[in-house]
Amino acid sequence: MGRGKLRIYLGAAPGVGKTYAMLSEGHRRVERGTDCVVAFVEHHGRPRTEVMLHGLEQVPRRALEYRGATFTEMDVDEVLARRPAVALVDELAHTNVPGSRNPKRWQDVAELLAAGIDVVSTVNIQHLESLGDVVEAITGVRQRETVPDEVVRRADQIELVDMSPEALRRRMAHGNVYTSDKVDAALSNYFRPGNLTALRELALLWTADRVDEYLQQYRGEHNIRSTWQARERIVVGLTGGPEGRTLIRRATRLAEKGAGGEVLAVYIARSDGLTGASPKELAVQRTLVEDLGGTFHHVIGDDVPAALLEFARGVNATQIVLGSSRRRSWQYILGPGVGQTVARDSGPDLDVHIVTHGEVAKGRGLPVTRGARLGRSRIIAGWLVGVVGPVALALLLTHVDAHLGLANDMLLFLALTVASALLGGFLPALGSAAVGSLLLNWFFTPPVHRLTIADPANIVAIAVFVGVAMSVASVVDLAARRTHQAARLRAESEVLSYLAGSVLRGETSLDALLERVRETFSMESVALLERADEVEPWTRAASVGPHPAARPEEADVDMPVGDRLALALSGRVLPAEDRRVLGAFAAQAAVVLDRQRLVDEAEEARKLAEGNKIRTSLLAAVSHDLRTPLAGIKASVSSLRSDDVEWSEQDQAELLEGIEAGADRLDHLVGNLLDMSRLQTGTVTPLVRTVDLDEVVPMALGGVPDGSAELDIPETLPMVEVDKGLLERAVANIVENAVKYSPEGVPVAVAASSLGGRVELRVVDRGPGVPDEAKDGIFEPFQRFGDAPRGSGVGLGLAVARGFVEAMGGTLGAEDTPGGGLTMVLTLRAAPGGSPAPTPGLPDHVVT
Repeated sequence: MGRGKLRIYLGAAPGVGKTYAMLSEGHRRVERGTDCVVAFVEHHGRPRTEVMLHGLEQVPRRALEYRGATFTEMDVDEVLARRPAVALVDELAHTNVPGSRNPKRWQDVAELLAAGIDVVSTVNIQHLESLGDVVEAITGVRQRETVPDEVVRRADQIELVDMSPEALRRRMAHGNVYTSDKVDAALSNYFRPGNLTALRELALLWTADRVDEYLQQYRGEHNIRSTWQARERIVVGLTGGPEGRTLIRRATRLAEKGAGGEVLAVYIARSDGLTGASPKELAVQRTLVEDLGGTFHHVIGDDVPAALLEFARGVNATQIVLGSSRRRSWQYILGPGVGQTVARDSGPDLDVHIVTHGEVAKGRGLPVTRGARLGRSRIIAGWLVGVVGPVALALLLTHVDAHLGLANDMLLFLALTVASALLGGFLPALGSAAVGSLLLNWFFTPPVHRLTIADPANIVAIAVFVGVAMSVASVVDLAARRTHQAARLRAESEVLSYLAGSVLRGETSLDALLERVRETFSMESVALLERADEVEPWTRAASVGPHPAARPEEADVDMPVGDRLALALSGRVLPAEDRRVLGAFAAQAAVVLDRQRLVDEAEEARKLAEGNKIRTSLLAAVSHDLRTPLAGIKASVSSLRSDDVEWSEQDQAELLEGIEAGADRLDHLVGNLLDMSRLQTGTVTPLVRTVDLDEVVPMALGGVPDGSAELDIPETLPMVEVDKGLLERAVANIVENAVKYSPEGVPVAVAASSLGGRVELRVVDRGPGVPDEAKDGIFEPFQRFGDAPRGSGVGLGLAVARGFVEAMGGTLGAEDTPGGGLTMVLTLRAAPGGSPAPTPGLPDHVVT
């Protein structure tokens, strides 16, 4: 069973006749004997559409209850069971009622297609997901029901149902789209002439693009190489020279003369990587063509004319725009230029425009950077070997009676020419060939010591020597330059790979990135400068190295990043070819700076949110937990001061005891609030000293009833480095929390032990315990777990305890107690050499 085919009627707006066209197609198929059913069509009360449903079988819909109302949706199961050849499904972008088989109707259609059922459907251009923002900008209405563009693109057929804005507005005015009470509002809002015109243009352009895709697919399947001039598509050939901007603007004007014209700028680079193009100029031209609505393409090809024509025919271009050659007149003896070759080979299906510009016949310039890349010392060595070497060789051969013969003499001089090419490049080798030919003529070619040559064969030999020497020197120089460039490109790729990896890894250290810049380019210092606007002074956002530049003008190299950022390097002047990699570093530095600031802003926002949360919780705590003991104190005081009742001594003692208990609770709550405030503001400064746990922990148990806690601290336990007061408060809060949740009559166990350089204090209760997912939450401020009674605290005890412990360099966590309950584990740093010796005659632990 094959997959079904999808046909879509696309409209620019409601009311253009999509559903009517779909139903007409259904009637045509039924008349041809096709099994066609209406799976779902909504006529919206339009009489002409409702009439079209007559004579077509309709699959019963599925009724769904939602929020007290009944809705009907397409019954996918019923359609699959019916298995028609063709199903008509209206409104492809519709969102189904919750409880349906799928959330969206296009997903229902996908199931029908997978079952081998052909589907005919409808959709408006404003429901395409990629056009949501554009449609909202045009109409002011955000479309909530959308369909992915890919679903519509995959349709086997897309038919545009088109109607002019004036005709659609007349149709609406006649009541053929909406009821009369809605017509005026629709015509004055969504269905304004400007809105409809823009939506119609969107629909036409989107459909044209899909038609172009089908055309490209058809040409590829049938291997059609000739150009079909279905629309104007103009290719601009760029060389990386300054004339490129003129060519791009000229091509754009040509494209604007026809509707739907398209501009494609292409740069052909040779596969050997050797090019005279300016990367900076190419970047500017790329930005220009994209700003003008075109596209930029980078193509590799050794034969530039052939590669350009291949690209143009591949994109079904109709015109090619090239600039007049920058060659000088004498250079044409080497062959025709790219423009002439393209014009000759383009054929009748491609028009070639040769555009004049200000750089015509000015030449391409000499590759002045080749020598600089070899280094000054190598160039000097090359000239020495190429000029002095042949002279020394000639003197050696004339004073040594070797009689090697002219051929061997030429090979020796040729070896010096190759050596000079390897060291200094082409020019020293050329000088070596000239000097060598003169010396061969003077010393070794009869008649000697004269520049004339008697034997014609020797003339040929010396000419061959000069030709071979120049050819070998050229090849060796080319190989050396390619090797140098390959090494340079490899180094650049490694640097760019590092930058790409740092982005993927999410590295955000600006100082590390600037240090990498300093190391890569061997600079003394690197600074990232910024300013608020053009009139404000520069400030350093970050810098590495001594004496960084304060302004771009003070640096040896500056790389601007927009109008407000600049990367300033001090130490040496960089060659032009290094600025491309430096530009990548500068762009990455700007991204890292923005990321750091966003992280800082997010952290500030988080702190503000936590502060707001704490303030909200504090207000809730004050409203109840602090007022409860105050109410008890006030009631007791009012009772004692009342003259209407004569209280006995026992009653007075009970009331005073209640006042004291309420005051103690208030003191405890306010103390925790103050401690939490100190922790939040970072004003807790521990006074760390070396103490014994048995000096602190027993004092922390004074706030719990006698017999509610059992203490087990070995005498041999190492001393700890803590703040005695903070540790006492932390342990007191932990024990009080454990006692509160421990069952009646079951004491809490407080035990200490040592492990390596740490000391652990465990507070074990047999209460209800805490689930694993909630263990971290109990240490948050104002958190009370489970069924803790109101008035038993504001939920700050454990938060304050953890804050104090972490301020002293320790940790506080929660574990399950074997057999049920919760164990608080407080880990502290043991004092170095702080293990006390056991005291004779005393037990090794204390139990209370």
